[in-house]
Amino acid sequence: MEGSSLQILVVMICYIAVVIGIGLFFARRANQNSENYFIGGRTLGPWVTAMSAEASDMSGWLLMGLPGVAYWCGLADAAWTAVGLALGTYFNWLIVAKPLRHYSQVAGNAITIPDFFSNRFKEKKKVIMTISALFILIFFSVYAGSCFVTCGKLFSRIFDTNYHLMMVLGAAFVILYTFLGGFLAESTSDFMQGIVMIFALVTILLMGTVAAGGVDAVVQNLRDIPGFTEFFGVAQPVVDANGMQQISGLGAPLFGDKNSYGLLAVISTMAWGLGYFGMPQVLLRFIAIRKADELKKSRRIATIWCVISLAAAVLIGMIGRVLFPTQLATSAQAENIFVVMSQTLLHPVFAGIVMSGILAATISSSDSYLLIAASAFSKNIYQGILKVNATDKQVMRISRITLLVVSVVGMLIAWDENSVIFTVVSFAWAGFGATFGPLMLFSLFWKRLNRAGAVAGMLTGGGMVFLWKLVVKPFGGIFGIYELLPAFIAACIAIVVVSLWTKEPSADIQEEFEAAKKLVSRS
Repeated sequence: MEGSSLQILVVMICYIAVVIGIGLFFARRANQNSENYFIGGRTLGPWVTAMSAEASDMSGWLLMGLPGVAYWCGLADAAWTAVGLALGTYFNWLIVAKPLRHYSQVAGNAITIPDFFSNRFKEKKKVIMTISALFILIFFSVYAGSCFVTCGKLFSRIFDTNYHLMMVLGAAFVILYTFLGGFLAESTSDFMQGIVMIFALVTILLMGTVAAGGVDAVVQNLRDIPGFTEFFGVAQPVVDANGMQQISGLGAPLFGDKNSYGLLAVISTMAWGLGYFGMPQVLLRFIAIRKADELKKSRRIATIWCVISLAAAVLIGMIGRVLFPTQLATSAQAENIFVVMSQTLLHPVFAGIVMSGILAATISSSDSYLLIAASAFSKNIYQGILKVNATDKQVMRISRITLLVVSVVGMLIAWDENSVIFTVVSFAWAGFGATFGPLMLFSLFWKRLNRAGAVAGMLTGGGMVFLWKLVVKPFGGIFGIYELLPAFIAACIAIVVVSLWTKEPSADIQEEFEAAKKLVSRS
């Protein structure tokens, strides 16, 4: 191992030690009962709520996936995605956070998202709980896979070692950490990791701009690439049969004529923002905050963090194309641009700190995914259906077994080292957004919503994601839009049509809805 790589390793080991220390500190409290383990006893402050929500949401794709898209095909795709995510962040905190915080307590003190949906409709047969828990297991296995891909790419690139070994070791660390401290440790460390992530992004953005000769030099260089700097055009790298970008006789990367990026493409890409309404790892923070009136402060913190981080990630990818025009020759390799810039522009010690930002993003997301998936099965299927009288100790034992199973599935998904993080994440994001987003909005704001409509909405949204992605989207043209948009719309239609077609909710469900509504208006 080279001296610089060894210094980076030492810094990252120190970072890992701090994260494990947080897990150990909270381990005793987390293991007191399942409510502490899964939502930290509803004790999160506004800063931890905001930062942990965003850090767990963004994951490694913010530092690798999004810059990789900007590096590979320019501004449009990455920028419109960022705009959609920023708007989605703001409106999710604005319209969902406070009603969910109150309604989750009114509806049987729900501590998981499937709990909330099931309690909302006072289920006796736990159909909604089972469906939602199964979708969480499916899509969080995919999400965990994307995080493990990030670990593998990061460490194999830094230390020039085997991708599969590094991916497995990274996954093992995440599993160990999540075992120790549960939600409170996860949220507290996510607060720290959110700080590390934004520091890493801003540092590399500034250093990269200076190294490229300043803003004017960056813009001038990128204008030579057709469509690269346009909001309504997209660059087209010329690639061979293996997806490798071709190089001209002068040593420059080859690009074809730009493709147009029309209104439909913009709407499709901005639809990423709809996903927030169904993200369990974010929604769970709304439930866990100690006071509903602190959510306004959290919203401001989360939105500012999100805008700065997303803008920096997009610009890093574009600046990276100026600094390293031919070094990353495939779309999968392009996702290493943040790592390459860190290693090249910074002293190894500072590079280690900055690249801990990627590790921070990966840990903060994957532990959330694993913990929520584990709670979905142990609380909602095992205790909710299979063994209703299960003790807290039994529930937590099953949750850890589930965590291991989901991790193994995630590692299998991540085994292909040519996986594109952005693509893996986009599918899971669409899955959650379409399955839970419409149902969450209608649950909080439409009293006429009934159990049949809820079931129809989840099945339609989740099923449409698979149908559109695997069957419809390959046709291209207008069918090439991001699967979240048609699936979200289809789920909304199914909820309204089935709810109106079937019997209205019982009087006690409607009374509970009004009670939650009054709490929101008073706070």
